[in-house]
Amino acid sequence: MDRLILHEDPRSGNCYKILLTAALLGIPLERRFYDIMHGQTRTPEFLQTVNANGRIPVLQIGDKFLPESNAACWYLACGTRLVPAERFDQADMLRWMFFEQYNHEPNVATLRFWLHFVGERNLTEQQRAQIPAKRAGGEAALALMDEHLAEHDWLVGNAITLADIALYAYTHACEAGGFRLHDYRNVCEWLERVAAEPGFVPMD
Repeated sequence: MDRLILHEDPRSGNCYKILLTAALLGIPLERRFYDIMHGQTRTPEFLQTVNANGRIPVLQIGDKFLPESNAACWYLACGTRLVPAERFDQADMLRWMFFEQYNHEPNVATLRFWLHFVGERNLTEQQRAQIPAKRAGGEAALALMDEHLAEHDWLVGNAITLADIALYAYTHACEAGGFRLHDYRNVCEWLERVAAEPGFVPMD
């Protein structure tokens, strides 16, 4: 296999998804750290050599660079136990991964970043005005997960998949954004199942 390097900020749940995927599969990754709070992914060198979009994570595969966390997770997990064999289950896994990016992450992860790392007093007026809507959107996403997990141990099928990894990353850290995990009993039990998986590594 080509040399794999994860360009990351370890505080990022999107970066953690890739790290966790690799750990569960026993795939070694080199790690290169950037501080997004100090613009280290916006330097000319980063933009020219790693990702012209100025974002992390980026999975470097030999001399190729793959941005976007869920794409990198797919690269690592394709053909492994983390991707279901049945065609519908594969599509359902992707459905949850799209849900994570469109419904969950923009609300849960954004509030975690704003409130835990930036600080509410440092937000712009426009950002502060968005907090109630993002809170409501995040709570709706967590409630939908909780309802599904009331009847299923895993998001798809009978074992952990990339769907669980994608949603675990920011869900388990959501309290830093002001969400109350204890309101979602089934989600809490699911988080414990993910953390009990062989090879699991915690977020830095």
